[in-house]
Amino acid sequence: MAAVGKPVLLGLRDAAVQGCPKGPAAWTASKLGGVPDALPAVTAPGPRCGGCAQPLALVVQVYCPLEGSPFHRLLHVFACGRPGCGGSGTRCWKVFRSQCLQVPEKETLNSQKQGDGLAAENWCEGSQDWGSDSEETPPPPPPPTSDLGTDSDGVRAVDWTAQLQALCLQDGAPALAHPVPSREGLAVHAEVPQFQPYYICVAEEEDYGNSVGLEHARSLLQDYQQREGVDMEHLLSLCSYSDGDEKYEKTNIKSGDQTFYKFMKRIAACQEQILRYSWSGEPLFLVCPTSEVSEIPACSGCGGQRTFEFQLMPALVSMLSSANLGLAVEFGTILVYTCEQSCWPPTQQTPMEEFCIIQEDPDEFLFK
Repeated sequence: MAAVGKPVLLGLRDAAVQGCPKGPAAWTASKLGGVPDALPAVTAPGPRCGGCAQPLALVVQVYCPLEGSPFHRLLHVFACGRPGCGGSGTRCWKVFRSQCLQVPEKETLNSQKQGDGLAAENWCEGSQDWGSDSEETPPPPPPPTSDLGTDSDGVRAVDWTAQLQALCLQDGAPALAHPVPSREGLAVHAEVPQFQPYYICVAEEEDYGNSVGLEHARSLLQDYQQREGVDMEHLLSLCSYSDGDEKYEKTNIKSGDQTFYKFMKRIAACQEQILRYSWSGEPLFLVCPTSEVSEIPACSGCGGQRTFEFQLMPALVSMLSSANLGLAVEFGTILVYTCEQSCWPPTQQTPMEEFCIIQEDPDEFLFK
């Protein structure tokens, strides 16, 4: 029997971002596109492409504090969407992690350990809400149209699917360790490319039944069969009756097809997912992983190991539109790895760069 993995949260595109949110309403929001928001006392990242040296466009911003940690935590993923680059190759992608204390340092030291003393394996245990604050501060009442799908104790609410909302806390942010700095010097230059901004709402993968979307998956896989000459009828019959025992991986199919088929089967229940979040969990590979996956570089801050945190999905590609410069990116999936200890030196004021792996889409047309 396959081991039960860590829970997976799915990111879905929600409402368009209106205006220019400021303060906690901005940096506690998860979104795609737009401009990067900065945590208090941390400058906003403004990376450039390693290929054409032009400014990179923000692809996603994910607010993801770890359970038991005293830090607000924000991740930014950037890519080059200019003609000639289009997000191809690792030089065109950058990932940054920003953190700041939720409460003044003295209060934090009195209540719990911090920094490297935190047990990383416990930070996300039981957490079902990317936008939740620490347990010390009760969550604010949600706006009329909002619900992240869990109550304040992490218990799943009934019928969350009718109440999904952008991960944006409008009020009730906890006390900050530092005053919010002036935005002078942090403003994004007018020439920096931007994708149209949308909030990202969250759902639990397990709440989507395996029966949902199988007809769509069948259609996509049959198209794949015609192009690749794979015996999909046999594979699909195993899919219907294997009940999770992965029998299809034992069939005699071409190298690489197993991984692709497993990917397609897993996302069939929710084709619109643009992001999969599972801190210290297992990535969903689109193609057979290379040696790059086993050679993740150590954290540049503490020298410790990095762990998988989330990945961007093919459905995101068609949602990244721009009003200027004709930006476009192409990818299969982007795997993001971050410091296992989520280290953050006391005097750190600039985002820390993390690591990502780009897996190209073998059949981009399937996700259009």
